[in-house]
Amino acid sequence: MNYATIKQVDIANGPGVRVSLFVSGCTHHCEGCFNAQAWDFHYGEPFTEQTQEQILGYLNHDYVTGLTLLGGEPMEPQNQEAVLSLVRKVRERLPEKTIWCYTGYDFEKDILGRMMKTSEVTRMLVPLFDVMVDGRFVQAKRNLRLKFRGSENQRILDVAKSLEAEHAVWCEGFL
Repeated sequence: MNYATIKQVDIANGPGVRVSLFVSGCTHHCEGCFNAQAWDFHYGEPFTEQTQEQILGYLNHDYVTGLTLLGGEPMEPQNQEAVLSLVRKVRERLPEKTIWCYTGYDFEKDILGRMMKTSEVTRMLVPLFDVMVDGRFVQAKRNLRLKFRGSENQRILDVAKSLEAEHAVWCEGFL
């Protein structure tokens, strides 16, 4: 996997101060995407063990609330193994940090309905997220007043509750 950038201090992509990893590679190609250069799976730098350690170092401060994964598309099958490796290390070393994942995939249709049924990596990865912001960015539904999402069709989901209910469950406080 490659990554486009790492934001050491990010307050736009989840609550509190977060470290954000923008992975490379996305097949959605949403019109009006703010990060279209990251559609290319070869864009940016290789994601290595050193990159993981750098992110863990950035996260290891009391003022940092957690990690946010964006893209590109963290849930692209080609990206999931590297994302899983990072997320496991965050859970192991810094269990108090929250993990948010932005995805253009629909939680019920794509994540539950297809990916978790066919991929062991997806089945291991998804339960490690606290929050998933799902749905493609839709230019016609763009709304700058929305908190932590770009278009009105996107949802901020509580992953544990969604997995238990077997359907999307909004995070409290974000409806």
